[in-house]
Amino acid sequence: MVHLRPLPGSPSWSGDADAVMAAATADAEALLQGGCDALLVENMGDVPYVRHRIHDAAAALMACVVERVAAHGVPVGVQVLAGANHQALGIAAATGAAFVRVEGFAYAHVADEGWIDACAGPLLRDRAALGARVAIWADVQKKHAAHAVTADLGLEEIAKGTVFCGADALVVTGVATGRPADVRQLEQAAQAGAPVLVGSGVTPSDAGLLSTVAQGLIVGSWLKHDGDWRRPVDVERVRAVRGAMTGATCG
Repeated sequence: MVHLRPLPGSPSWSGDADAVMAAATADAEALLQGGCDALLVENMGDVPYVRHRIHDAAAALMACVVERVAAHGVPVGVQVLAGANHQALGIAAATGAAFVRVEGFAYAHVADEGWIDACAGPLLRDRAALGARVAIWADVQKKHAAHAVTADLGLEEIAKGTVFCGADALVVTGVATGRPADVRQLEQAAQAGAPVLVGSGVTPSDAGLLSTVAQGLIVGSWLKHDGDWRRPVDVERVRAVRGAMTGATCG
């Protein structure tokens, strides 16, 4: 994860776009130096998030960051919090990013930002209209959210429905940032027939096991100094996770 500093329009925006670019570049280089295979750029610093759309200036700066990160030659993804999936797709299409991570792709839920509706139909129509070769990595029962509205469906059925709606890969998380994913849920999601990625809670202690049941590990907080997502990437922590893996993809 390349966690961006606050962008224009967010409560903690500093007014310094160069600092945002420099921090993102340094984190990207540290992640690659430590052994990551791909990078996912996210506006983590914009907390608290707004639903469905960020400020136009924030989207523009984020596109500049993604373009610079993509210049390193590895696959790059985009996630725009919270649920700003159409903007994420636009950024990815404009910069040549390989994928977008999408919350609320299929099935609605309630997150800390409020109601997040499903977006598969309009999002895939946008992708077709743009002619964008951008993969959709869809969260299944996303962290920081309540899923009582779909409580009558098991995770396997939700995963199958998400793939039916057109997801190219599935992301399974714990209940919150830094909380581990349940291996049983990873196995259930795998029944949908699409690649499965772990989206939270990866550490050297569980990376080996998780990499045997998932096709990729999305690692964020633990790779930072002292495990604090607000701090820069610690290349030694990246190497520790990479060393604990057994041939899976680290992103």
